[in-house]
Amino acid sequence: MLDSINPWGRPVRPSLSAQVVAQVATEPWQLAGYRALRRSIFAEEQGLFEGSDFDEHDSHALPIVAQSQIAGMADDVVGVVRIFRSEPGTWYGGRLGVRKAYRRFGAIGTALIHTAVSTAHGLGCQRFLATVQLPNVRYFERHHFRVLREVEVRGAPHQLMQADLACYPPRIEGEWLVHARVA
Repeated sequence: MLDSINPWGRPVRPSLSAQVVAQVATEPWQLAGYRALRRSIFAEEQGLFEGSDFDEHDSHALPIVAQSQIAGMADDVVGVVRIFRSEPGTWYGGRLGVRKAYRRFGAIGTALIHTAVSTAHGLGCQRFLATVQLPNVRYFERHHFRVLREVEVRGAPHQLMQADLACYPPRIEGEWLVHARVA
């Protein structure tokens, strides 16, 4: 006899979209998803913040989201990053995170990085920096970032890294479409 709640003997995994688009968030639902996912990753999962990870940079940062698509229509925010100008010509990227169920795809972080750096480059960035958690340094090195020095963020060791802007053409409009391989 089949279990009516779990007919195959265990819970069915939710379906994950095979298409993800990264772009600057402008719609209210994107911004709400952006805030919720940041809180989920940086406050609840990693415990780096209590309640909210928003700081003084968020008042002038551009929020970027990766959103899953179903039948070509936006569905849910599955990745986030922010970019902001710290001084003329110098931009920072930070708070890059991907929803846990989508982390195994790998391409979502790539789409967020490309959108972030290329957007900043299109807005006059001459130097793009990011503070990167130690376990993610190799990932960023594979995306044309180099380590400048060690820094501490919220009591945790990070690396300050700089992007090679020659690898990121300037881009102001548009989006990065990723076809994630669903395993």
